[in-house]
Amino acid sequence: MANITSIGGKSKMPKVAKVKNKMPAEMQITAEQILREAKERELEAVPAPPKQKITDPEELQEYKLRKRKEFEDNLRKNRSVMGNWIKYAAWEDSQNEIDRARSIYERALDVDHRNITIWLKYAEMEMKHKQVNHARNIWDRAVTILPRANQFWYKYTYMEEMLGNIAGARQAFERWMQWEPEEQAWLSYIKMELRYKETDRAREVYERYIL
Repeated sequence: MANITSIGGKSKMPKVAKVKNKMPAEMQITAEQILREAKERELEAVPAPPKQKITDPEELQEYKLRKRKEFEDNLRKNRSVMGNWIKYAAWEDSQNEIDRARSIYERALDVDHRNITIWLKYAEMEMKHKQVNHARNIWDRAVTILPRANQFWYKYTYMEEMLGNIAGARQAFERWMQWEPEEQAWLSYIKMELRYKETDRAREVYERYIL
């Protein structure tokens, strides 16, 4: 029951807020509708279908032809975008088509033989597949064309050392030193000799560097 206050002996009723429009809203939102809309939103978020592996030989061949056409079309539009060549070669590599991947890298080098990334990706692909002679040939070509690109020399000498071909690594270092590279290059050569207890060789390299 509402409280009645008394002011000056007179009773006063409390004010009650007036509702201007007592008509029902045009659109009543019910709990059922809220739940239904929430369910619909869940249905809209359809998860991506799982990747399917193509097993049918004819279907696989059609897929490869379609992808190659897409890549070739992109190359025709702009041959100078090296990223397109790299994606194309990487895709062929993923399909175990290493000869095709090699062909694409060679075509890319015909377009821009001074692109360091192409040489690196090409050689790294060969190393990944343990194609040592192919990788060695690529590094040799790369350092001949771009002898100031230290990345090639570092990877070339590292590969030879990891293969246990210390004589080959030393030969690559000697070729590199002829270009009088940065200090770090000389130190890398010295450290390699020290790793194999070749103290005299390390000292000789150091003396050549400081003179």
